[in-house]
Amino acid sequence: MIVEELKKAISEAVKNLGVESPKVELEHPAELSHGDYSTNIAMASAKLAKQKPRDIAERIVAELQKNLPTGVEKIEVAGAGFINFHLKKEFFADAVKDIDGNFGKNQSFAGKKVMVEFTDPNPFKEFHIGHLMDNAIGESVARIFEFHSATVKRACWQGDVGMHVAKSIWGYRKEEETENTAQAWGKAYARGSEAFETDEAAKKEITTLNKVIYEKSDSEVNKLYDSGRQISLDYFEEIYRRVGTKFDHYFFESKEGVEGKKIVEEFLKKGVFEQSEGAVVFKGEQYGLHTRVFINSQGLPTYEAKELGLNKKKFEVEKDISLSIILSANEISEYFKVLLKVMSLVYPPIAAKTKHLSHGFLKLSEGKMSSRKGNVITGEGLIQQVKQLVFEKIKEREMSEAEKETLAEIVAVGAIKYSILRQAIGGDIIFDFDKSISFEGDSGPYLQYSYVRAKSVLAKAEAESIKGNPVLPKEWETTVLEKLLYRFPEVVERAGTELEPHYVTTFLTELAGVFNSWYAGGKIVDATDPASPYKLALTEVFVTTMENGLWLLGIKVPERM
Repeated sequence: MIVEELKKAISEAVKNLGVESPKVELEHPAELSHGDYSTNIAMASAKLAKQKPRDIAERIVAELQKNLPTGVEKIEVAGAGFINFHLKKEFFADAVKDIDGNFGKNQSFAGKKVMVEFTDPNPFKEFHIGHLMDNAIGESVARIFEFHSATVKRACWQGDVGMHVAKSIWGYRKEEETENTAQAWGKAYARGSEAFETDEAAKKEITTLNKVIYEKSDSEVNKLYDSGRQISLDYFEEIYRRVGTKFDHYFFESKEGVEGKKIVEEFLKKGVFEQSEGAVVFKGEQYGLHTRVFINSQGLPTYEAKELGLNKKKFEVEKDISLSIILSANEISEYFKVLLKVMSLVYPPIAAKTKHLSHGFLKLSEGKMSSRKGNVITGEGLIQQVKQLVFEKIKEREMSEAEKETLAEIVAVGAIKYSILRQAIGGDIIFDFDKSISFEGDSGPYLQYSYVRAKSVLAKAEAESIKGNPVLPKEWETTVLEKLLYRFPEVVERAGTELEPHYVTTFLTELAGVFNSWYAGGKIVDATDPASPYKLALTEVFVTTMENGLWLLGIKVPERM
């Protein structure tokens, strides 16, 4: 790769000058006119060499000129001592030739298995927009690892036992619900939660019911539980289908909780946990953390204990996991610090391979939602709202109703995913309905529209029997499009290294903008233009790059818009 060639040449030049230097770093200048790569090696070496950075830079450039690296057209010193490299147009033309369906893929995780746990909705509760956010990030991270040649296993961890289930079943029975739907169970949970907080008698009933559910000691409750659980799981599967996720493993608290309790009891004897007021706790203060309960005073495993069972189970069903990633909202980051510390004491090899990845909240302008209070915006509800807005934009298009339905679904889901993945995952997002469906930049529909526009150019060329050819035309001036396209593999690599899909989103948005400007600057399909075949080749690789990039974001591409 050109990056490695440049780094090697710079290191040798510095060594030949007898200058001690740190590691060579290369970056792309903010302004394309400043070159294709830049290094601050002279500035980093100046203090050690006791010389002015610009003087060292000029000496390094002179040394590099003796054996100019392949693909470099010119080198220049800028500012206080930056060294900028301008690449030849032949380099970009060669890069265009190499772009195919595998563009952006690398081998950095070849032979390794990664498990990504994400989404994690709880049966008997609504699938809210927080789950939608977790899903978008988790699916994108999984796909980025696949582009790094990892074998990826997607996992979903679902709380099918616990107080929320007891509240739901209590609320369902009290209102004598006749509808056995996911929505009805969500409402029942809200009723049960309110009663638990405001009615002492109800609180005692729900607490007792929680143990009955866990122990499966009441046939009537068991029947209602089984029915509600299955309704929820079927409902979740429909959402997964719509957003393009297919899980390899489903883990449930009802199963892993049993194992988790055994683990806690085993390591209670070994001193990891201790008894406290009838419960079993982990005293985290000695590690700069806080105390967490792992078995409550009723003898039931808490979420913490269930997590121990879960993480042990993961490494049993997939024995050769190299990395296990768990996604969750920022609000439980402190909890995960305690959990990971406990895991390091209980199962050190598993803890060493487990990474917690936390993200912010997806919010609407209406404010924070709560399934406990019943004012939750469901994931399905958000998709439907955005879909309706898309319908309004495309209602005059000459398409069948079925085509409009398909297009609206693809665009709506893409709009939501883009809104989630356009920024670093740690921050909160205020969802903007109008901006999310804009066809004019910084949105999912804009990327989809740019892709469809490029595909229409290729269709026109095919109709006129003009084929793309990556051979450089005479007098060709390198375009900004070429200067961006070849960077895609670097972007994918960085997204994987930092586990940040937003690098891909940002790149695709910039690339789409550059393509659209280039498209507006002159005809691409022109039988009288000798450069037309090369322009078509550029359009083809733009389409390929957008396809690969949008796939990494989990965003589908429509055929028409």
